Amino acid sequence: MQTDAPDTHALSADIATLLDAPAGGVGAPSLSELEDTLTTGYARALALEAERDRIERALLDATGPERAKLNRRLERVAGELTDLRRLLVPLRSRARAVRSLTIS
Repeated sequence: MQTDAPDTHALSADIATLLDAPAGGVGAPSLSELEDTLTTGYARALALEAERDRIERALLDATGPERAKLNRRLERVAGELTDLRRLLVPLRSRARAVRSLTIS
């Protein structure tokens, strides 16, 4: 199964929008929005990790043009995973902060 790059990019854009929104008050994302997006982000990261592992296994037997194609896919997937993880860290912090305000 190959992950859908546009979905990863759309998810990253959604996360960036949430992170750019005000932390509180009018226009601030709800805890539910933050947690739903965080869950979707973790699921996407797991899918990217699984794809990366499959590509790495396929590379063991690949030669010639197929190996080059797999290396390009591996670079793309690894880049998407790195970028997504970079966005998930501050999103998790934002959700934690909102959750602590909700519980207080």
